[in-house]
Amino acid sequence: MKALTFAQFGGPEVLEYKEIPEPIVNGDQILIRTKAIGLNFADVYRRKGNYHLAGEPPYILGYEGAGIVESVPEHIKHIRIGDRIAFADVPFANAELVAVPVDRAIPLPEDISFEHGAGLLLQGMTAHYLVNDSYRVQAGDEVLIHAAAGGVGQLLIQLCKSKGAKVIGLTSSEVKKQVALDAGADHIVLYSTDWVQEVLQWSQDKEGVRVVYDSVGSTLMDSFAAVKTKGTVVFYGMAGGDPAHVDPRMLMDTSKTLTGGDLWNHVTSLANRIERAHALFDALRAGSLKMDSVTTFALEDGAEAHRLLESRQSTGKIVLLP
Repeated sequence: MKALTFAQFGGPEVLEYKEIPEPIVNGDQILIRTKAIGLNFADVYRRKGNYHLAGEPPYILGYEGAGIVESVPEHIKHIRIGDRIAFADVPFANAELVAVPVDRAIPLPEDISFEHGAGLLLQGMTAHYLVNDSYRVQAGDEVLIHAAAGGVGQLLIQLCKSKGAKVIGLTSSEVKKQVALDAGADHIVLYSTDWVQEVLQWSQDKEGVRVVYDSVGSTLMDSFAAVKTKGTVVFYGMAGGDPAHVDPRMLMDTSKTLTGGDLWNHVTSLANRIERAHALFDALRAGSLKMDSVTTFALEDGAEAHRLLESRQSTGKIVLLP
């Protein structure tokens, strides 16, 4: 089979599209022929060597995708050859064939495309737990979303708006500003401005928003300045670098809450994966969630896809097509 591989850490140039052996499937796995594969910043971090990788090179990136069942063990009765399956948190997905654990195989409805199935799960389930678990967004809440034009950012905007919240977003350019507005944000501010003051002035009582979703990291203390007394900052990413240390006395003095977020602490069973995935699929059908800005690359052009993602010029999701 063909796969996008790398033998050493580095930039996109280390990626190589080559023939490798098909995966060996054990009794608790099904074999999926991929039709679409999601690209995420975690793939960039692994390619650079920021994350630990098990095994020996050549390494294969990728953790989410969608495709068709090619083989299934006899003792597994609820999945058949030819079924449409989407998956997340499954390694070695940058390949034509992927061994998917049965407990991570999510049925993909006929009316949901492979591109949407592969591009929605990691970012969609992330946005879903952020607005339902980390902080339960309520109607009337004022919400600040960092990186609002990104894949998770656009989904967060839409999920917050569907709950009746007012959303202000942060982006780095006028082009991305329009993308976030098109996703449904009420107002967008550029990072190049004095955005904390703009957020404060935008809020109804001029005291800040109820919750900030911060995926940048280095902006954490500014996020605290933009959230009101008794408000919440949800920290779930470090795209802009490590955050400053937080003085717990500040939290005590302002009654503000800092909470972290990691998807895999919230999605811990197949039933929960399916429940969250179906909620996202239902939102797609209802039109309250849209994925209009999906950018596709052939899997063999994965290096170019990585360059685009790292440039931070992309908006929405990037999907690789075998």
